[in-house]
Parts: sequence; structure tokens; C-alpha cells
Amino acid sequence: MPASSVTIPETITVHLGPPSSNAQNVTVPFADYIKNVASSEIYPTWPEQAIRANIYAQISYVLNRVFTEWYRAQGYDFDITNSTHYDQSFVQGRDIFENISEIVDDMFNDYLTRGNAIEPLFAQYCNGTTTTCPGGLSQWGTVPLAEQGMSAEEIVRYFYGDDINFVRNAPISPNLGGSWPGVTFRLGDISEEVRIIQNRLNRIAANYPNIPKIYPADGIFDADTERAVRTFQQQFNLTADGIVGRATWYRIAFIYNNVKRLSELDSEGLLLDEVSRQFPEELREGATGPGVQLLQYFLAIVGEYYDQLPRWQPAQIDGVFGPQTREAVTAYQRMMGLPETGVVDRATWNELVSTYQSVLAAQPTQEWLEQAVGFPDIFLVEGMRGEEVREAQQLINVIARGNPQVPAVAVDGIFGSATRDAVSVIQSLLGLPATGAIGPLTWEGMAQLARDVLASAQTGEGQYPGYAVGEEENT
Repeated sequence: MPASSVTIPETITVHLGPPSSNAQNVTVPFADYIKNVASSEIYPTWPEQAIRANIYAQISYVLNRVFTEWYRAQGYDFDITNSTHYDQSFVQGRDIFENISEIVDDMFNDYLTRGNAIEPLFAQYCNGTTTTCPGGLSQWGTVPLAEQGMSAEEIVRYFYGDDINFVRNAPISPNLGGSWPGVTFRLGDISEEVRIIQNRLNRIAANYPNIPKIYPADGIFDADTERAVRTFQQQFNLTADGIVGRATWYRIAFIYNNVKRLSELDSEGLLLDEVSRQFPEELREGATGPGVQLLQYFLAIVGEYYDQLPRWQPAQIDGVFGPQTREAVTAYQRMMGLPETGVVDRATWNELVSTYQSVLAAQPTQEWLEQAVGFPDIFLVEGMRGEEVREAQQLINVIARGNPQVPAVAVDGIFGSATRDAVSVIQSLLGLPATGAIGPLTWEGMAQLARDVLASAQTGEGQYPGYAVGEEENT
């Protein structure tokens, strides 16, 4: 039984008519919606296993609509219609059969997937008498199978195939009204949402080869990502500004669903590695890696300005989420009025990043935090221009003087491929992922490497052999 990558919404919004009709929307609890559909489409006198087989199909069908944002990606403000020409039957205000209600309560967060795909199966079905649907479930056809002693699971596989999986007890989450995160994504941003954009554009590019591929799809909005976004926008008649706002986000989602056929019975399928998160939803005690190291770095910077938080030393930023990190997280949560769990969820992370960014203007002055240049408040990535890029290039050239494996770069304020490659080499020296993008950990590491080079070359107080940090160099 596969683990669930899908959550069950607490509520679902139903349009009481065809998609483009001027009809009412109603929002109802998800389980109540399934009870209504089942009471509207099948008979309570049917054998229980036939009822359960039908409910599996009904749950999976609506979850596919929600998961793929079939209607919201087209600009609608609802999740599904009650028109049987498009979706399932839902009768506002109807009576619910008691035995169907009890069965739904038992299985409303169970659904179907196919093979290695993780999205809910687009479980097409028909009544099997006045209409038929090859490859789908026949509602009346479930009855004789149940009377022959087949279980609901056997009936489902009889109609949909032996590669059907049953996901049970999927988690429940609030209905967020669509996946649009309310944030505009542009050059220099880094987030899980950016990685989603990159992965979707890469798949769309297989059908629209004029859209350039993005490699790696690492969650960093770089020049390649911007070019792909612009080309997509041109292809689908959007404003070609290279920025992913609400309209572009949902257009990407809609085209992605179509090329993947996620809302068809023979869907190409969405594999687990396509939705696995580079940035985990939670960081907790026992976790390790660059994500923990970045968390510790933010806590250290913020801790220099708030007495309620513990102080850190450089050696303590080790990428290991131990008791000290947990205590620091708890102290931060207490200070900000967040639940004191000691676990970094998305809310705690976002609040911490916001606090870190507000501190940047104060410029830390503690000796171990001193920088040759200021802290950047965004990730610097290929395709960007400006003074912060110029300062980064100056640091690269200082580092190159003491580390021959690091290539020197032109100090022109343009983050091109040469700067990206040099940053990647420096990240390898620092033991960081070689992304070629400059975030806080890379920036701090570059400053330390530059200080080491300057200190080793110092011939007298304030004297350096022909080079000052602020001097521009073109090579």
C-alpha cells in the first residue's frame, strides 16, 4: 500500500451547474459531498461491497479534480460541478441514506492510484445501462460481482485493472482554495514553488520543444528559468515578462495537466520523484544536511539581535539538528508567539526568514560575523545584475588568489556562466551543494575564504600585496 502524497480537503466547493453557467457555488465538508454523490447515484439496497466499490471510484474522481486543479487552473473559483455531463451528480439539500453515510464515514479518506503514479486515479464510471464507458467502472455491473462474493477491492480491479493501488487513511488538510501561493516568483527567488514551476515547464517542453529545458530543477529562479517562463508565456498568449504571477501559475498548471493527461483514465501518471520536496515541510531533531545548516545560520544571525534567543558560535553551525538547535527553535517560537514545538514547520520557517531579512539592514558587527561586503537579502543567481553581483565577483577574485582551482571572473556586475561556475567550485570547497547560486551559507563561506586569503597575504597592518577588497578587476 503506497504512502499518501495527497491530502483530503476538509471542504469542497461545488458549482451547481455546467462549468460556464451562472450558477451558485456551495462549499460543503468533503465527506458530506461524497455521501450526497453516493446517495444520488447508487442504491442503498445494493450489496455493501458494490456500494464500497462505487464509493472508491467517486472519491478518486473528485480528488483527481482537486489535485490537478482541473477547474481552478482554468480560472474558475470552484473544485467540481454537479453536472453529470462533466462530473458527478450532487443534489443540494437531498436526504442521505443511513447505510451509505456510515460506509462513507469509514472510507472517505481512501482513494485509488495506478501503478507508480501518485495522483488519485481519474476513476471514470457510468451506470452501465443507459451509458457505458470502456475501461471505466459500471455502477450496475458492480452488483452481480458483489453477489458472487467479490470484495470491493476485487471489483475495483476487475474494472480498472490489476495495477490499482488502494491508499488508505490519507491525511486531511484545510481547503486552501487552490495552489496559487499568493506570491509572485521572479529572478533570484528560491523556494519549493519555484521547483514545481521548473518541473512542470520541463514536462511541458516535451510537447512544446520551443520552451527551453531548465537544468537542474533545483528551486532557484535563475536565467534559464526566466527564459523558459518567457517562452511559455509567449506560447500561450500571456504577458511575456518572465515573472510567474497568478495567471501564469495556473496556465502552467492547466497545460501541465493536459500534457500529462492527469485527468484521464489512461493518465501518464505523476511519479513520486516529480513531487518529492527538495525543501522539507518540517525540520526536527535528528535531521541533518544543508537545510539544517541554513536554519542554524538564520538562528545565529537573529540571535545576535534578540536577547530572548541563545548565542551561537561558528562551530555550532554544523548541519545537525540536535538538542541545542531544538532549544533555539523553541525559544524563537516563544518569542514570536508561535506554537512551541521545537519543530520547524512552514509557518516557523517563513517567520524566521522574515525576521532574518529584517535584521539585515542592521549589519551584524560581531567579529565572527563581519563581512567583507554586506549580506544579500535574496539569492544571487545567473542572469542577475547589480552591485551585489559585483561585490560577489570581487570576493571570488580574492578567493582565487589563494585557491588556484577557483577561476577569476570579470567584475562587471553581471552574473553570467563564468560567475556561476566559479561559485560552484567555491561551494565544493565549502562542502555545500554546488548549485552555482549564492545564498546566505555560500555568502558567509565566501567572506570567510576571502578573509583567510587576505590574512595570509598581509605584510603589515593594513597592508596587502597590491590588492584591496573594493578594487575592481577585469580578467
